[in-house]
Amino acid sequence: MSLLCSIQNCSMIDYLIVGCGLAGISFAEEALKHNKTILVLDNDSQSSSKIAGGLYNPVILKRFSEVWEAQSQLVIMNTFYAQLQPRIEQQFDYKMPILRKFFSVEEQNNWFAASDKPNLAPFLSTELHFKAYKGIQADFGYGEVMHTGYVDTASLLSAYRDYLTNNNWFRLEAFDYSEVVVQEDYVQYKDIQAKHLIFAEGFGLHANPFFNHLPLDGTKGELFIIKAPGLDLDIIVNTSVFILPLGNNLFKVGATYNWKDKTDLPTEDGKTELVARIREIIDCDFEIVSHFAGVRPTVRDRRPLVGTHAEHDRIHVLNGLGTRGVMLGPAMAKVLYDWIENQIPLVKEIDIQRFANKKK
Repeated sequence: MSLLCSIQNCSMIDYLIVGCGLAGISFAEEALKHNKTILVLDNDSQSSSKIAGGLYNPVILKRFSEVWEAQSQLVIMNTFYAQLQPRIEQQFDYKMPILRKFFSVEEQNNWFAASDKPNLAPFLSTELHFKAYKGIQADFGYGEVMHTGYVDTASLLSAYRDYLTNNNWFRLEAFDYSEVVVQEDYVQYKDIQAKHLIFAEGFGLHANPFFNHLPLDGTKGELFIIKAPGLDLDIIVNTSVFILPLGNNLFKVGATYNWKDKTDLPTEDGKTELVARIREIIDCDFEIVSHFAGVRPTVRDRRPLVGTHAEHDRIHVLNGLGTRGVMLGPAMAKVLYDWIENQIPLVKEIDIQRFANKKK
C-alpha cells in the first residue's frame, strides 16, 4: 500500500496513533520509516511535550547517576532527529553543553568521584570550567556534562503536525473510546480500519478504559521564559533548575516538581519556587515574560509503559516517558515497533506486563 494514498482512499491502514506528543510522533516516524500507513489523532488536551524543557542529559545531576540505558538511547535519539530534520525543513535539535554550577569544594570532589564511575565517565568531563559568564557568580566553577543539548519541542511538534497534515495523516479530534470495535484482524474506529491501535496520550491515559489500570502518575512541572539583559550564556546551566539561552536576552528556566497538583495551570507557589531558584544561580535582574505548566506522565518505578493489551493483541500503549521524552521517545517507539512487527520481546523493565498482577 502506497504511503502517498490519502487516508480517505485507503481501505486499511497499518497504525492508528492516538496522541501527537513526543511519544506519538516517535512512533509515527518509526512506522513511516518502514513504509507503513498511519493516521494520527490528537485533540490538544495534553501539553507536557509542547512546554517541555526539551533537554537531553545522560546524567541525573542531583544523584550523580546515569540515566537508565542512556548510551543506547542517545545513539537512537541522534539518528532519529538527524533523519527527521531535513524532512520537516526546520532546525529543532541544538547540541549544547550543560554546565553544573558548583557551590563548594565538596561539590567539586563529588563530581570527580562520580566521573571515576565507569558508567558516568563518558559523560562527565574531568576538567573544571572557570569561564566567567556575565550575570553569574561561580567561585567554584562548573562541571561539564557531555553529549547534551536540547530539542525545541514546541517547534518540532508543530512542524511535524504540519507534515502529517499535508500528507493527510493527521486529524484534530478527541478520541471516543466507545467507538473502538476490536475485530480479529484489525481495529475499527469510526470510519477507520487499522491493523494496530497505538495509545500515546501522556497523562490523558487516565481516561483510557483499555489502559487506565496502569499506575501512571502525573508530575506537574512549571517553567518560565525570562528576559535578562544582564545574563550572557552560550551554554545551559543546570543546578536546582536549568537556564537555557534562547537568544535575544531570553532564557527558558525550569522546572518544578509537584506530585499533588494534576492541573496544567501555572501557580503562585510554582512562581515563588522558580524565582528563588533562579536567584540562587544568577545575580542580575530578570523579568518573567511567560509562565507555563504541564503534567508529565511519570511512573512510580521511573520506567516507561510500553506493551500490548492483555486481551486485545492489536491495541498497544507507549507512555510514561516522564521528564525524558526527548531521549526516551525514539528508543521506546523502536522497541514497541519491533515487538509488534518482529516479535522481538520487550525487556521486563518497560513491559506493562510487570503490572499484570498488581493493583494500581
